[in-house]
Amino acid sequence: MLVVATKKEHDKALAARKPDALTVLYFWADWSDECKQMTSVMQVLAKDHSEVAFLTVEAESVDGVADLYPIEEVPAFILLKGSSTKPVDVIVGANPPKLVEAIKKHSVKKTAATKTESKEDINTRLSKLVNAAPVMLFMKGSPENARCKFSKKIVGLLKEEKVIYSYFDILTDEEVRQGLKTFSNWKTFPQLYIKGKLVGGVDVVAAHIEEGEFRDLLPKGSSKDELEDKLKKLIKKGKVMLFMKGEPSNPRCGFSRKIVDILNSTGVSYETFDILTDQEVRQGLKKFSNWPTYPQLYVDANLVGGLDVVTELQEDGDLLDTLQGQ
Repeated sequence: MLVVATKKEHDKALAARKPDALTVLYFWADWSDECKQMTSVMQVLAKDHSEVAFLTVEAESVDGVADLYPIEEVPAFILLKGSSTKPVDVIVGANPPKLVEAIKKHSVKKTAATKTESKEDINTRLSKLVNAAPVMLFMKGSPENARCKFSKKIVGLLKEEKVIYSYFDILTDEEVRQGLKTFSNWKTFPQLYIKGKLVGGVDVVAAHIEEGEFRDLLPKGSSKDELEDKLKKLIKKGKVMLFMKGEPSNPRCGFSRKIVDILNSTGVSYETFDILTDQEVRQGLKKFSNWPTYPQLYVDANLVGGLDVVTELQEDGDLLDTLQGQ
């Protein structure tokens, strides 16, 4: 991986890329535990994909680079083709399966035979994948577009049980598809893992549900009902509620720092929640609010928006009325 320390180095690296060549820009921060996890994943991916250029950028330290891309939090991955700065894909957050799928989709494999990955490397990669989320499903296709009847059935079962899970499409990666059979000693798909341990395929999951045992296997907070109840309580914690990175006295990203400064200037009291302390809240609130980035500001349990919205309200002279619920 190439460490980019200046915008000049960023521009030079992109200028050297061929038109169809894929570049992955990895934006990170040293205070983020998610970034520490994804740095290890990136190192494995760099070994697996020699045809792809992997560039790492410390988001808050390198001037003029993060501003070129739609980044409001880290870790973030920008996929580019050739020398263009127009993303072909953007992945936000610690989601190894989604990143792997995107790289497979956009990269052009070399025609020459590549060195076969060692068994140790494969097992390391598979171990990271099965632990990528508390509940992890390896299937054919995606939950929205299952590519076999068994995958479709298990997606339906998880939906009925209101389970929060991540997935990996084995059709996008033959090494994972074949390697996982040996790794798990389970020859068919789909395969469901909970806390990194294999539960089984669709028949095993259906049997656990029928016997009333399935929910006992799930980690706390893996039910959508539980998570929604938790989020609703947090949103109502204060009349003005800010979900941010860090605390008002120690914001952990530039966007959170700016919104804190704006709110402090109004003299209105507000409550906060540090999303870096709870990954479940961090990911769940994005879907609950249909707002993919942070910070997020709520008034009377209603979403106002992020930094851009708050800045616009301030410029228009409407922010104080909004915070007071008028």
